[in-house]
Amino acid sequence: MFCPASFWPLFRLRGAIASAAFSVPVSPSCYCSDLPIFFTCSFHRLTLVPFTARILVRLTLPPSQNMSSTSESQGVALITGSSQGIGRAIAFRLARDGFDIALNDVSAKTGKLKETRKTIEEETGRRVIVCVADISAEEEVKGMVATVVKDLGGLDVMVANAGICPCGPLNDVTIDAWDHTFSINARGTFLCYKYASLQMIAQGRGGRIIGASSAAGKKGYELMGIYCSTKFAVRGLTQAAALEYGKHGITVNAYCPGAIDTDMSRKAAEELGGSGSSDAAFNAVRQMNVYQGEGYLMSLLPSQYKRKSGSGTLRFY
Repeated sequence: MFCPASFWPLFRLRGAIASAAFSVPVSPSCYCSDLPIFFTCSFHRLTLVPFTARILVRLTLPPSQNMSSTSESQGVALITGSSQGIGRAIAFRLARDGFDIALNDVSAKTGKLKETRKTIEEETGRRVIVCVADISAEEEVKGMVATVVKDLGGLDVMVANAGICPCGPLNDVTIDAWDHTFSINARGTFLCYKYASLQMIAQGRGGRIIGASSAAGKKGYELMGIYCSTKFAVRGLTQAAALEYGKHGITVNAYCPGAIDTDMSRKAAEELGGSGSSDAAFNAVRQMNVYQGEGYLMSLLPSQYKRKSGSGTLRFY
């Protein structure tokens, strides 16, 4: 049991281009008030620790224990929005760490999903399936989880990564645009949490649920009002879910990246153009590519830690 407050100096690294949040159990003696205002501790049960680093926090096995492609499966991981970008990177990394993988995205990206499946299978030898589904549709999410259980034998890790990032002045936002963005980023994440947790509870062996928040879920940015609102929602949902699901051995975490060079970020940067603070926020997209190939970000979920609330080995890079 520890509080990451003791590691605060490690978080103040140069080259601020990314941040992450994770939940950990902490001791009653932690002093959250001594930390910057954006560090929060909910009754010493859920700690959100934003930090700046070139790569997100890694919860991983020591190098000598990393899984090879021929190792016994470490479990089953479902990653939404995994045809490209961060989701694709996470899928590759988890496969390399020994997880069987379920890839998800919308029907328009079926081709990319199949290409990703083929590459992961060839490079890791893990079992990989494709689940085409719209995460904003409840029945499709429910069916997606059922397919994963049927084809891969269970569900141990849910990474609710899928999302969209529309940009523009708040006064130009239509009700339809508002509802559409929330249906994917917020409702979609909720549905993934709900049906993944129901399956994990039924299995009785715990599990891990990961949501995609953002640096924009901790601070508002000009011309990104809708996106910021949805990512703040994901943070609140994640904190509440962590408290509710913990008694079942399920940990719930959120990662909060800053500007990462993905197709979605590039599109957002183009839409923002030269707009004041938002332009500055996206300069990092042009300066560095955090997503490099298939696994530059992180290894989240070694199976031996899945019953702990993020208190496995922490490495900072």
